[in-house]
Amino acid sequence: MAVTKSDANVQVAVVQAGAVPFDTRGCVDKAIRLVADAAAAGAKVIVFPEAFIPGYPKGLNYGLVVGARDPAGREEFRLYLDAAIDVPGPETARLGEAAAAAGSYLVIGVIERDIGTCYCTVLFFGPEGALLGKHRKLMPTALERMIWGFGDGSTLTAVESPYGRIGSVICWENYMPMLRMAMYSKNVAIYCAPTADDRDTWLASMRHVALEGRCFVLTACQFLRKHDFPPTVRVSLGDSGDAVLMRGGSAIVSPLGKVLAGPHFEGETILTADLDLNEIGRGKFDFDVVGHYSRPDVFRLVVNEAPMAAVTWNDAERRSRSNDA
Repeated sequence: MAVTKSDANVQVAVVQAGAVPFDTRGCVDKAIRLVADAAAAGAKVIVFPEAFIPGYPKGLNYGLVVGARDPAGREEFRLYLDAAIDVPGPETARLGEAAAAAGSYLVIGVIERDIGTCYCTVLFFGPEGALLGKHRKLMPTALERMIWGFGDGSTLTAVESPYGRIGSVICWENYMPMLRMAMYSKNVAIYCAPTADDRDTWLASMRHVALEGRCFVLTACQFLRKHDFPPTVRVSLGDSGDAVLMRGGSAIVSPLGKVLAGPHFEGETILTADLDLNEIGRGKFDFDVVGHYSRPDVFRLVVNEAPMAAVTWNDAERRSRSNDA
């Protein structure tokens, strides 16, 4: 969706806060409070960190070594699976109500439960409260692959808004050049990057994405301490309960790489910025990675957006089983 108004501006917010790990209701309650706080600051697009509900399990190893798992780790995974949410479900209904009360678009990281598998997912809600879509992380990183499933191309979502299309790429997915290219081809204006990466190098990556895609980048990371976790799980990082496991680093970046807000490393906060959406068109003047600065005669990307289900049912067989019943 092109933005043509000469005064096309929108206030946005990234929420830097810690989850209440393994406590689904506690996470949703906190998210609802923070959505209201961001909306009170005027935000019409609000972005939360990766895995905010029911938390990113920083410092857990689930008793894993190559070739073996321990019983305590199996129980830790069961607790995590039970804390994950159904999409749609009662938690998404509450989040939709919060988005509607705020009159804002809400982009939030959750752990989605699908049968016996957890997925690191981002949900998109509209200002009327509707669940507009989701994105499942395509490539979990390192040990995440033992607790999260792999998304497929069917959730490379970009939702329409009056401020241009809103999309999301999660954490180290942002280091997948072909995934970035696919999202740029969807003409994403507000590129949301929920993350668990709190390193100094993350901001440089986000500035690169903004420059490469000529889009606004909103990145949100948690601020989390060891004592935030329940005693029922083993956290191997940190010497004391006050140890900071994730220090934030959330930021908002313009299409020409200017940092408009953040990075913040000192605790929980809500960062806001007023986006001049016409900066996108000004940036495209000399660089459009999927347009005049591409070379499709040399390089082409093919994207498979078909859902990759483990089990599919033939309609005729389904009708036959129904008739037999």
